[in-house]
Amino acid sequence: MASEAKLAVREMPLAEVDLRINYFHHSSDEHLRTLGVDRARLPTPEAWRSLYEEDYARPIEERESYSVVWELDGRIVGFSSTDHIVFGTEAFMHLHILEPTRRQKGLGAEFVRMSAETYFRVLELQRLYCEPNAFNTAPNRALQRAGFRYLFTHQAQPSPINFMQVTTRWVMDHPPLP
Repeated sequence: MASEAKLAVREMPLAEVDLRINYFHHSSDEHLRTLGVDRARLPTPEAWRSLYEEDYARPIEERESYSVVWELDGRIVGFSSTDHIVFGTEAFMHLHILEPTRRQKGLGAEFVRMSAETYFRVLELQRLYCEPNAFNTAPNRALQRAGFRYLFTHQAQPSPINFMQVTTRWVMDHPPLP
């Protein structure tokens, strides 16, 4: 990645949730398997959009999810989302690079760091977890490079759209205040 590239992380507004919905619905079966996602478990685009509309209508402290967009030189290249949010305490993050040609290029670690900073601030977290498929090396490396600490490997279903799989759980604790 060129050192002059400008990376930015910002909140994903409701108007952009189709980015996430389309990412999953238009991904190849092979890519979904790598993510541990079962296509049959995906809500229809309309149902998924409706769930987001309901969630975005809630105060941030009551939200079921919170998402950010990743930009490279002003262009959206990925996104991250959180779920299992216990506001003020913890949440689980997910991370996705949209275009296959941009994956495994070193973007993930910096976007993960920037996303974590946003989640700690906005959701007032003490801990942030991530639990990717153990056999998907890219997110596992990105988490390690971003400063997450490995906890364990186990069988899990990280979210409703996932199938049971072997995952690795990583954690980042909120940095101490100065």
